[in-house]
Amino acid sequence: MKVLILDIIEQTAMEDDLINVNAAQMLKSLNDNGKVSLYGIYFDFDKATVKPESKSALDEIAKLLKENSTLNLFVVGHTDMKGSYEYNVTLSKNRAVAVVNELVNKYGIPPSRLSSEGIGPLAPVSSNQTAEGRKLNRRVELVLK
Repeated sequence: MKVLILDIIEQTAMEDDLINVNAAQMLKSLNDNGKVSLYGIYFDFDKATVKPESKSALDEIAKLLKENSTLNLFVVGHTDMKGSYEYNVTLSKNRAVAVVNELVNKYGIPPSRLSSEGIGPLAPVSSNQTAEGRKLNRRVELVLK
């Protein structure tokens, strides 16, 4: 007698898909946690200019803000621990400013609804001892005002 073993593999989106967060997911996280971490906003190494690959994340942030006209946010930049503390705080602040400028200048979000802050490596979500941990620590967060 032959036994047939069949493995069924379903491809689904990861529950913790860190990059493709939509406006509804952002709002849920803001309501549940007071913040949402975004990994779909990109910068070149050692730079604070938002890269074009960030468009889909920025589109969703703008959608969130336009659909929720009373929502006011801090845009908070985070870095890993590579480099000096002072350097990383400055870089994270400049990156947060760049995100706010994109939302104001390209999406028409009133600047009064957004504030930028940079806290560098002070709020890691993972260890800075591994490349994967450092990658998780480099992010932009939206925090309720």
